[in-house]
Amino acid sequence: MAGKKRGEIQLQAIINSQSQWDDMLQNKGLTVVDVYQAWCGPCKAMQPLFRKLKNELNEDDILHFVVAEADNIVTLQSFRDKCEPLFLFSLNGKIIAKVQGANAPLVNRKVISLINEERKILDGEMTRPQYNEIPLSDTEDGGGSNYENIGELHNIAVIKPDAVNSRKAPQIKKKITKAGFVIEAEEKRMFTEEEVMNFFGQMAEEPDFEEFLSLMTSGLSYILVISMGTENEDSLDESTDKTMMDASESSDSQNESESQLTPNVIKKKWDSLQEYLERQHISQFCEIEDTPTNVIKFLDTFFPNFRAMQNIKFQRTLALLLPDLLQGKTNDVLSIINNEGFKILMQRQLVLSEEEAKTLCKEYENEDYYEKLIPYMTSGPSLALVLWRENGLEHWKYLIGPKSLDEAYEYDSESLCIQFATEELPINQLYGSKSTNTAEQEIEYFFPVTTTLVVIKPHVSGEQREEILKITKESGFDIIMMKEMTLTKEDTDKIYFTITGKDFYKDVVEVFAEGPSLIMVLAKWNAVSEWRQIMGPVDPEEAQLLSPNSLRAKYGIDILRNAVHGSSNEFDAATAIDKLFEMDSSEIP
Repeated sequence: MAGKKRGEIQLQAIINSQSQWDDMLQNKGLTVVDVYQAWCGPCKAMQPLFRKLKNELNEDDILHFVVAEADNIVTLQSFRDKCEPLFLFSLNGKIIAKVQGANAPLVNRKVISLINEERKILDGEMTRPQYNEIPLSDTEDGGGSNYENIGELHNIAVIKPDAVNSRKAPQIKKKITKAGFVIEAEEKRMFTEEEVMNFFGQMAEEPDFEEFLSLMTSGLSYILVISMGTENEDSLDESTDKTMMDASESSDSQNESESQLTPNVIKKKWDSLQEYLERQHISQFCEIEDTPTNVIKFLDTFFPNFRAMQNIKFQRTLALLLPDLLQGKTNDVLSIINNEGFKILMQRQLVLSEEEAKTLCKEYENEDYYEKLIPYMTSGPSLALVLWRENGLEHWKYLIGPKSLDEAYEYDSESLCIQFATEELPINQLYGSKSTNTAEQEIEYFFPVTTTLVVIKPHVSGEQREEILKITKESGFDIIMMKEMTLTKEDTDKIYFTITGKDFYKDVVEVFAEGPSLIMVLAKWNAVSEWRQIMGPVDPEEAQLLSPNSLRAKYGIDILRNAVHGSSNEFDAATAIDKLFEMDSSEIP
């Protein structure tokens, strides 16, 4: 242990006083500062990356790594008592950037870019850029200046029920994001009359307000929190060209403070947003709220944790346990996943096809063992998982370590790659997505989203309906369309078209005519079977015996009034959805 401690001190110099901080600012070149609190210590998760950069770049004269204890350094006083990792970048004595969180890919890109830039400057190939020094203030001050202008930094867009139920919402969202805006949060909600009056009361004197009120309470609305966008950080490369460096600086603005936007820039952007919606023929489908006080009102009501979550980045990633690992070490890996704070959103066993294996193993194409690797990958079942937590993608990549055993032994001997190594092949037996874009593509591929039609029946009380909706969301379903209606026989036929000839069908029709039902389209991987499991057996008495926590066991009365309906299979679901939620054939330009 003593030897390891000495190695860590050599890698990162220790700064625990103001005078040592002032001396550090005399360093030539780039100094990466890990700001930490005495009670939680430096960020060990980033040390393998720093060691790798130090060895590969081999620039000890212009690349330095230090750890700085915020508790004892006056300059860092605003970062005291904060547990999230923070990294400052000092370039020739000037703090030019900061990164919050253990975002290894971002730190890696920035170090490589800045060092390559320094090399060019020293070789006389370019002049030194003029970087602005950033203020050393905490960006997570929940009640401070970061949120004083939150109403100016965000707009609310409400996609109305008629657009949602005619399946235009995905097109509208795509148009908004394509224009360069970011949808930071989304809530799907069926407004009550009281909520419509509360949030849209300024329209009450307009002649068509009663019609508007009826529309807004007729079905599901999508409430979007929209901010000005930046280029996706996954699209950045590590070019040392100054133009590319500027693009990288802008792209990383959500993690770094040097790219702060002024209210004037935001205001100009919001003006163009309204105009853009009108030019794209979207405005009739949306209500836009841009008054700061009203924006905050929406946030406080529908997104109560929005402020607290501003600087917390939760991510999904695909994880794979390869065949050998699945043969006895699964529980060990799952235990580590749980202990590291991940939530497993979805999981399934599958045998990879040859094409899938080649796609996942593309980085091994030039290795001697590649010809043996593909047969191994397809030799038996692998376990696919969707993992979720704060900085989930980066943290999983850090835990599993490098792609090969050779790299792991050299740079990261404590990684899961070493812990779960096998004798068959010198590869990492665990896989993780490379980027957020790749993660979403891989998750969509291995866990394709399907839909099912769900009906909450008339006898269910308002309180019970809310409980069912809560259970639905907590079970991972996305409610993508919803409307309330009293079903006529023609409507009921669209749902139960497979049993309209049965003797008991007239009783079914009578039950639905008793009052309004809530019709929903739910989306999730394996949606039909997952929902049927949550519903339970058709007879509530049987459900209470066999599945006491099911919806029918809790809220059902008898076979006809058994609380909820769900489609029997994907074909029935698609057919009923098409009949009840007719798609508007006109495309948004």
